[in-house]
Amino acid sequence: MAASLDGFIARRDGRVDWLETSDEFAGGDTMDPAFVEAFLETIDCYVMGSRTYETALRFEAQGLGWSYGDKPTFVLTSRDLPRIRETVEFHSGDLAQFVNGHLRPRFRSIWFVGGGVVAAECVRRGLADEVLYSILPILIGDGISFFEKVDGDVALHLAEVKAYRNGMVELRYEVRGDRESRDAT
Repeated sequence: MAASLDGFIARRDGRVDWLETSDEFAGGDTMDPAFVEAFLETIDCYVMGSRTYETALRFEAQGLGWSYGDKPTFVLTSRDLPRIRETVEFHSGDLAQFVNGHLRPRFRSIWFVGGGVVAAECVRRGLADEVLYSILPILIGDGISFFEKVDGDVALHLAEVKAYRNGMVELRYEVRGDRESRDAT
């Protein structure tokens, strides 16, 4: 997920109008569209919270398209939300059981898109193998945290750092620790 330097993935009202940056870092890499497309091909399915889904629906209504292509997309919610395409499914219930019992047997690369509650639950419960954290060059002061309510330490290992020309820095962390012991919590 992308976040502001102060750790927010959206404003309190869910707006992400700050995602576009006018910064320039001459020593950074260019975000090559072919690289992005190749990376997206590695994703087998997407999982997101209901607020992230609603943001995606707003983007589509604004003519920005559906970011998730024709990949299966699972929305974690107990609310009644509009199902806009056949590839979208809704789920409520225990996240670890859903991921381990339903998704992992079917999909190799499961991409958790957001939001902050989902991200925190994934790392807290040992459901994430790595965290890709893209920091944009802006402070927004308040909003929805990247990880809401982690409620404890989660050890990470910095595996890769990339800086881009638009001022974004991408950090890739591997999640350390014993998954089974975290799943039991």
